[in-house]
Amino acid sequence: MNYSHDNHLYFYGGVHPDDSKKLSACEPIKDAPLLEKYTVIVGQNIGAPPKVIVKKGDIVKKGQKIAEASAFVSANLHSPTSGTVSAITEIIGVFGAIVPAIEITSDGKDEACESTKIEPSKASPEELLAKIADAGLVGMGGAAFPTVVKLSPPKAKKIDTLIINGAECEPYLTADYRLMLESPDKVLRGVAIFAKILGVNRIIIGVEANKPDAIENLRKSHLLNEYGIEVKSLRVRYPQGAEKQLIYALTGRKVPSGGLPMDVACVVQNIGTSFAAYEAVYEGKTLYERVTTITGSRVVKPGNWRLRIGTPISKAIELCGGIKGDVAKIVAGGPMMGLAQISLDTTIMKSSSGILLLGNEEIIQYRNQPCIRCGNCVDVCPMELLPGPLCVYIENERFDLAEKEFVMDCMECGSCAYVCPSKRPLVQHFKRAKAEIIAKRKSQQLSQKAK
Repeated sequence: MNYSHDNHLYFYGGVHPDDSKKLSACEPIKDAPLLEKYTVIVGQNIGAPPKVIVKKGDIVKKGQKIAEASAFVSANLHSPTSGTVSAITEIIGVFGAIVPAIEITSDGKDEACESTKIEPSKASPEELLAKIADAGLVGMGGAAFPTVVKLSPPKAKKIDTLIINGAECEPYLTADYRLMLESPDKVLRGVAIFAKILGVNRIIIGVEANKPDAIENLRKSHLLNEYGIEVKSLRVRYPQGAEKQLIYALTGRKVPSGGLPMDVACVVQNIGTSFAAYEAVYEGKTLYERVTTITGSRVVKPGNWRLRIGTPISKAIELCGGIKGDVAKIVAGGPMMGLAQISLDTTIMKSSSGILLLGNEEIIQYRNQPCIRCGNCVDVCPMELLPGPLCVYIENERFDLAEKEFVMDCMECGSCAYVCPSKRPLVQHFKRAKAEIIAKRKSQQLSQKAK
């Protein structure tokens, strides 16, 4: 059964924080000027990091492959400009750990490497898939799952529906919104490429109702009928853009516990990824830059910028006029699922949907007070879990009980923490439990292999 509200499709649970999108929503996408140096983090995808194939002193061109996919779940990495590999180094990544990186010093020419374009109507699904793999596409909504893997479901999994996530439900972020406004035909052509690869005829783009101009922009494109694409309005509710919630709202299908969208015959892709697919196929462009929202109350002039991977966060903030007032927290991503940063030297990646600067008055410190059994967290959990009892199990290190109560299904959306009157660090506890459970599973697998 679908939930609905004011004729907008909906899912169970969720919250509705102030979206604060007006800070950057009216700002057109701008191209960032060329920098003297880019420090490209090597591991920019879920799965195995790519293998570095350049060395210090090598001359590279814009779009040239500098690291090669090392496994099925991996993605190629490309140079953001032409110049010299000045160092194979390490920097602080978005998770706060030291990570490998490739430093590119620009020659100022910004010369692109040779590339080939494909006419989708004349290309086979296999040729299109190879082009997307070569371009290094990943999920650009934040997950960074290699796109080629999503588009290669097992033969036993028959896909009949392609869903495009245009919800952009995370507060403050407006990068996908601007793409839908400024480049609707390119987005739709990218969507059609995915559909041809998957061999599906049912294609749905879900957009939250707070973006009526984006919905209208997509619906008036002549490509909609040509490709048989539906554009549906979604109720404004976080986390509407999460895969399982989006599938449920648009199709009524419920992904089983521990399952994937392909288990209910669906594949979900993002607006930004669709745009990148267009560029890869029609323009022969690899994924070395993306649109990122730089926003927040402490940004002088919030906006949406096309930034190259390897751009330091500090340089991105400078493009928006710098900082005003005291900054309490800098977040990579949005306020609900983003990661607080400890260094401005961290650089833009393929998954960098936003950079958010917040002041002290906007920050709530968690207090590990007792659960008062109010049930608010249960009401809003989009996965229909019991966050309160789960948190108590974890505090007592009963990870076995947490696993039995489906803590692994938690998407870490933060809805429970958002409504908790005791300000308990619920998401942090769930992350810990999942890490402990995964570590235990790996240990058991190693023990079995040793036998």
